[in-house]
Amino acid sequence: MVPFSTAALFVTLRVLLLSVSISRVGAVPVTSTSTNSTAHSKVASTSSSYWVANIQRQGTVAFGDSNYTVFRNVQDYGATGDGSTDDTASINAAISDGDRCGEGCDSSTITPALVYFPPGTYLVSAPLIQYYYTQFVGDAVTIPTIKASASFTGIAVIDSDPYGSGGVNWYTNQNNFYRQIRNFVIDITSMPPASGACIHWQVAQATSLQNIVFEMVQGGTDNAQQGIFMDNGSGGFYSDLVFNGGNYGMFVGNQQFTTRNLTFNNCATAVYMNWNWVWMLKSITVNNCGVGVNMSNTPTNQTVGSVLIQDSKFVGTPKGIITAFSTSGNTPATGNTLVIDNVDFTGSTDAIVSYTGATILAGGSVVSSWAQGNAYTTGDDSSASTGTCASAAASASSTTIQAPLAAPTKPAALLDGSSVFERSKPQYESVPASSFVSVKSAGAKGDGVNDDSASIQAAMNSLTSDQILYFDHGAYVITTTIKVPSNIKMTGEIWPLIMASGTAFANQASPAPVFQVGQPGDVGAVEMSDLIFETKGPAAGAIMVEWNVAETSQGASGMWDVHMRIGGSAGTGLQSDTCAKNPNVTESYNPACEGAYLLLHVTAKATCYLENNWFWVADHELDLADHNQINIYNGRGVLVESQGPVWMYGTSAEHSQLYNFEFANAQDVYAGVIQSETPYMQSNPTALNGGFTPNATYFDPDFSSCNGDAGCEKAWGLRILDSTDILVYGAGLYSFFDNYDQTCLATESCQVNMVSIECSTEVYLWALSTKASTNMVTVDGTGVVNQSDNMDNFCQTIAVFEGA
Repeated sequence: MVPFSTAALFVTLRVLLLSVSISRVGAVPVTSTSTNSTAHSKVASTSSSYWVANIQRQGTVAFGDSNYTVFRNVQDYGATGDGSTDDTASINAAISDGDRCGEGCDSSTITPALVYFPPGTYLVSAPLIQYYYTQFVGDAVTIPTIKASASFTGIAVIDSDPYGSGGVNWYTNQNNFYRQIRNFVIDITSMPPASGACIHWQVAQATSLQNIVFEMVQGGTDNAQQGIFMDNGSGGFYSDLVFNGGNYGMFVGNQQFTTRNLTFNNCATAVYMNWNWVWMLKSITVNNCGVGVNMSNTPTNQTVGSVLIQDSKFVGTPKGIITAFSTSGNTPATGNTLVIDNVDFTGSTDAIVSYTGATILAGGSVVSSWAQGNAYTTGDDSSASTGTCASAAASASSTTIQAPLAAPTKPAALLDGSSVFERSKPQYESVPASSFVSVKSAGAKGDGVNDDSASIQAAMNSLTSDQILYFDHGAYVITTTIKVPSNIKMTGEIWPLIMASGTAFANQASPAPVFQVGQPGDVGAVEMSDLIFETKGPAAGAIMVEWNVAETSQGASGMWDVHMRIGGSAGTGLQSDTCAKNPNVTESYNPACEGAYLLLHVTAKATCYLENNWFWVADHELDLADHNQINIYNGRGVLVESQGPVWMYGTSAEHSQLYNFEFANAQDVYAGVIQSETPYMQSNPTALNGGFTPNATYFDPDFSSCNGDAGCEKAWGLRILDSTDILVYGAGLYSFFDNYDQTCLATESCQVNMVSIECSTEVYLWALSTKASTNMVTVDGTGVVNQSDNMDNFCQTIAVFEGA
């Protein structure tokens, strides 16, 4: 996320709502009902076999009102789903029930709501307001429809961030975390074609859309309808969406975003990219649209940073991509960077066309690899594979291109046919509620106080092959390593908290995993979804998840919508009343504000599929009223040692001391948009003084080449060491501060280095964006890509870096 103090920099990037014919009328606060309505959560729907409708509800809030209602069935609040009754008020009552975080509350983790929609058609005449920390879950067996009435008034059928009085959003867009919408048809075909949007999705990390069909008016000269309207935000993920009709399938702008498996049918323009820093469109199919992707906004001062299109197909679409890029005089220099990888343009007259109408790349063929922007290539380093790097200083040749590239040879283990493998989050539609084993029924308390280690371990050990472990919402204190079996499925009720605590995780000289997924050498199938890992107080020896298991089949083992949140929220003891920032004094670090040793460790023999995971060391307070910035000292982010395959879709790791992402002795790794931020307090202290001593056992950087330069002794965004076949399709790696001061942004010099490639071969970085790092990329200790040569709309961007 971009820090609040830099938010003003992006005001000019916001889209004017009037320009897309969407009214703000109707986005009004919803009146909350009683906080004591637990009876609602005990009523199970009998209209579906879907387990979400029928499972016993025992979820409670550990650090808030114990009587608060977590699960809400909209029909229990009066919604009929009959397609003719206006259900707006009833659904909004279900959403807002309790003292929830609405207008005037920027964030809260203690008022979560899982809002379930049974099968039916729900007629609405005004927006359904998605409060902070909310999941809308439609029935996955029989998908419900939310249908806008002909008289609908408002910005969108579902509004994730309403505009309140004075045009100010309820939530700061970069802070609008923890949202899901899945399993719906959203229909606006009864509205006049000159207005209407299905979802206003103004969100940040830990958010997702999944399995949604957007029905809009098709054709017409006055058609202004949109499936997704996104004015701004700070990252996110969505997949498995179908857009039918409309002027724009998606009108979007965000910092960094990953989208996958999208189908557009008969839209005037499938995707209008209003602004971004980096955006991935993976596995999109564009059928019979006028334009596939228009990324040419404001050609003389481009707002679109970079777009990647991979494993996609354009059918019956005359213009595949419209761009404003020019190989000379481009403004900014690397604006409109574009990467094409395995895209079928046989259904387009023009694959890529200038906003002026000139053909840049003709259609009619499959394009294996093509790019526009700045490209860098290093020479061969024959000693890299031995682990001894060449003694000569590294260098890279650069050129501005708008042309085909030699396609990389992708490891077969990463592929499904000719495309990179992908797998959607399992929803267990065919599994009966009786097959889910509740950890609370198994004896766990989930109250944030009692030790639940033994109960959770026993529940895991007792599962049969047809059962799924279910974490009711709560906070589960873990004081000893949980040994996760190598064949297990587990899921949670709107992100229950798994909290490491106690002496077992206190000693960084002897780090220990909190969840140890399989044992080294195990082969199995582990599925984890909708969980959050935290620490309860300092846990300097905690490895939050150690992943050891190798897959039994492609993509069999993975984590979907599993997040880590270190500090900054209720119950952690690492909040603004203890860990407030203090940039005006010289600091080493505060032991009371230590986080964990390492967030995720994918070990040497493991394989893993990761999708929409946010590994966040909190930079500010979410629950206490001040919402101030805080200092949490966390050792390391994500360490991958795997020999592959590893897939990472929409993965973020922020604010760890030594590095955010490191691939060490790894191979066959695919990353589809990774994102990081350097800790805001650095260089006060530096990475070496932030409480965590570099440990060679974990391949830690020692920063010895910095020679005491504080600007150099800062966390690596990405470090690649002794590795091969590392494919990074999109990265946003940012540095916004030096000791909370932003003067360094004026010279783009908040730190010296961001990406390090050491003793590694076959490393490809596409659409790399960094912020305020003097060297974007260093190879074997030498800076080879300088930020000053690659200025973009906010970041610095290159189209491709190829390390031989």
